[in-house]
Amino acid sequence: MDPLISALKVSATGLEAESTRLRIVSENIANARSSGDAPGADPYRRKTVSFAAEVDRASGASTVEVKRLGTDDSAFITEFDPGNPAADDKGMVKMPNVNVLIEMADMREANRSYEANLQTIKQARDLISATIDLLRASQ
Repeated sequence: MDPLISALKVSATGLEAESTRLRIVSENIANARSSGDAPGADPYRRKTVSFAAEVDRASGASTVEVKRLGTDDSAFITEFDPGNPAADDKGMVKMPNVNVLIEMADMREANRSYEANLQTIKQARDLISATIDLLRASQ
């Protein structure tokens, strides 16, 4: 298989994986303050994404795919908020185990990886176009 086509396939799998990662991070940030709906109820639990390297059999190139969507089993944060409907008899509310700073850092990394894959696709497309132009000119 043509190396440029292989580069396109590898970058396309990277785009898909990072797109999933961005979606999960967005869900985590959106639910960072979502408590349970009743006293003692568990709030939103942070989601995680695991990647795995795969080998494309047609080209032999190493690609990436989402291996697993999971949840973070770390403890929930408790806050004193007696006015919250989810507060227990001591006024404590279970809050999600989402740290917005960590999520923002993860989002920035995923965004940069997405941009790098996109730039690789653009470069491979330009090289393919230049090759076609050279072939046309030589006829």
